[in-house]
Amino acid sequence: MSVVFTSPDQGTQQTQALLSAAQEMELQRRDYHVERPLLNQEQLEDLGHWGPVSKTHPWRTWFRCSRARAHSLLLQHIPVLGWLPRYPVREWLLGDLLSGLSVAIMQLPQGLAYALLAGLPPMFGLYSSFYPVFIYFLFGTSRHISVGTFAVMSVMVGGVTESLTADEAFVQGLNATVDDARVQIAYTLSFLVGLFQVGLGLVHFGFVVTYLSEPLVRSYTTAASVQVLVSQLKYVFGIKLKSHSGPLSVIYTVLEVCAQLPKTVPGTVVTAIVAGVVLVLVKLLNEKLQRRLPLPIPGELLTLIGATGISYGVKLNDRFKVDVVGNITTGLIPPVAPKTELFATLVGNAFAIAVVGFAIAISLGKIFALRHGYRVDSNQELVALGLSNLIGGFFQCFPVSCSMSRSLVQESTGGNTQVAGAVSSLFILLIILKLGELFRDLPKAVLAAVIIVNLKGMMKQFSDICSLWKANRVDLLIWLVTFVATILLNLDIGLAVSIVFSLLLVVVRMQLPHYSVLGQVPDTDIYRDVAEYSGAKEVPGVKVFRSSATMYFANAELYSDSLKAKCGVDVDRLITQKKKRIKKQEMKIKRMKKAAKKSQKQAASSKISSVSVNVNTNFDDVKSNDIEGSEAKVHQGEELEDVVASNQEDAKAPTMTSLKSLGLPQPGFHSLILDLSTLSFVDTVCIKSLKNIFRDFREIEVEVYIAACYSPVVTQLEAGHFFDESITKQHVFASVHDAVTFALNHRKSVPRSPVLATKL
Repeated sequence: MSVVFTSPDQGTQQTQALLSAAQEMELQRRDYHVERPLLNQEQLEDLGHWGPVSKTHPWRTWFRCSRARAHSLLLQHIPVLGWLPRYPVREWLLGDLLSGLSVAIMQLPQGLAYALLAGLPPMFGLYSSFYPVFIYFLFGTSRHISVGTFAVMSVMVGGVTESLTADEAFVQGLNATVDDARVQIAYTLSFLVGLFQVGLGLVHFGFVVTYLSEPLVRSYTTAASVQVLVSQLKYVFGIKLKSHSGPLSVIYTVLEVCAQLPKTVPGTVVTAIVAGVVLVLVKLLNEKLQRRLPLPIPGELLTLIGATGISYGVKLNDRFKVDVVGNITTGLIPPVAPKTELFATLVGNAFAIAVVGFAIAISLGKIFALRHGYRVDSNQELVALGLSNLIGGFFQCFPVSCSMSRSLVQESTGGNTQVAGAVSSLFILLIILKLGELFRDLPKAVLAAVIIVNLKGMMKQFSDICSLWKANRVDLLIWLVTFVATILLNLDIGLAVSIVFSLLLVVVRMQLPHYSVLGQVPDTDIYRDVAEYSGAKEVPGVKVFRSSATMYFANAELYSDSLKAKCGVDVDRLITQKKKRIKKQEMKIKRMKKAAKKSQKQAASSKISSVSVNVNTNFDDVKSNDIEGSEAKVHQGEELEDVVASNQEDAKAPTMTSLKSLGLPQPGFHSLILDLSTLSFVDTVCIKSLKNIFRDFREIEVEVYIAACYSPVVTQLEAGHFFDESITKQHVFASVHDAVTFALNHRKSVPRSPVLATKL
């Protein structure tokens, strides 16, 4: 016999668990009863004291001026003034310092590498890692994202710079070398991107990113990572390639790389492979020792320092023909104005880059905000990112967004605010002022290896294909179309095609909703699709119809057709037959009227009698003949009058228009209930379709009711003159069960059925 001792706390917890389990079982067994009157829309409005909602005009507050409003606007547009004075130095400063240092160590090699990806000298990657980061520190609302150079943005910029500078006439028009022309294009593009983002943010257009679904963004970044990989092959193999732009440029580049493989520089390939292996091993080590290490091992920085030292000592450029970064100027450069003559050429690409950059930043920002319990203002984020690019454009930066890998490092190393971003930008400033020239012997193949290894996260997104195949194949279709369009048509056109396709798919899905006939779940007021719920049974004599989507101009006709098909009655054919038989009946009545008039004329002419007397007969013969003849004529006149009278009665008889009297089949139900709970709005086409449904089903002796229609929709129906003498609010009910109960109790010319008792 063993005895188990439990503490009082454990005993209390076990007792509470048993009690909660018993209460849950009791609740599952317990029924509840609701008693209320049957409510149509008029009764519901009276009972609930319905009244129109007073319209608010937010724009009126925009023009009010007060000290409180000025202070609120200042904190809204410059968030750092709100959180920095309340910054908890003791709790957060050490974490932000360590996080900022870790991010800066990553920012340095990535800045150099992504500048190369954008087709620019590496120094401009450092500029783009300093100015925009510090500006976002002042205006951003996300506490954890790391703003700066990003592979997708860099490859989009590189596509623009390489395609434009491939035209010699274009470069000569700028009166500059190819490298200078690319720099001018890049910072002008950054200015335009910032201008778009700030403008959209000020007019509260941050919601535009909602049209970029998660599968679309993930597929787009995956396709962009493939383009990044292809663009770095020339640095890995040390070969010279022609500049390709436009549709199929990725395919042409891959084919040219294959053709140029015999010209590969072995030293460059070995350098890239060694650097790549070192970077992968360090990343794997960081993942395994993540909990033990206070800071991740800076593999990228150590690789850059080691590669630079080896290149300088071994003379890789001279002995093995390995391309190096070359001269890097130190110090800050003065601001320059963007090239206005390039605006018309770059405006389309600028808008695409602005949307993609914001989509990536806000999606990451919302992930971290949800994880740490704070709110990110999408419009202010648009303004902050726009100012980072706009002001950065004056200092010859190229467009930036936020990096996924650096943001994860900033969060995981203890970063709490954008103080970490400010620390990393100051570290980059130190590199720009003093240490930049030390990396002139850095091999470009090492930077290419840094870029390719950092694509691992985006390459993992190929696993979305398997998960979406199981979860949602429509989203999988969006993913595949976006990927193929981006690979084949390039980043700008691919983005436009994928957005248009995604929106068209939404329209198609709205046009093809799921239509169902509902049945009552026994002993409840719940109605479900009889095709899905075997226990749900249709109420005898009542059809309940529901659509899974709102009805509007694009699917109104399909709604009507599906309704008639689900009801099992060929409504249009029945109405046509009814009209034909009524017309035949009317023609028959007209013929009877004509016959009656003709008989009436004959009766009138027969009353004029002529008496003929034979002079040779005696008085008695004449008398007897006259009496017999007159009696015969009297009988004949009475018969004619009877015929005329009967014809007149038939002609005056009312036309019988019921289906039964016309010999037509009657529907198997007397009431139709439209469940409009999914309607979010109505347009004029929807209103006309609903009126036609009422008219058509009433023609076949079926009464129509509306159920579960929300008040704003009822208001729109009223504004659209849907209600009249034949269709009133008494045909609209608060719920499907109310409508069913009313229909059963108000069936025309049929004995009333008992009211459904609802037991819940």
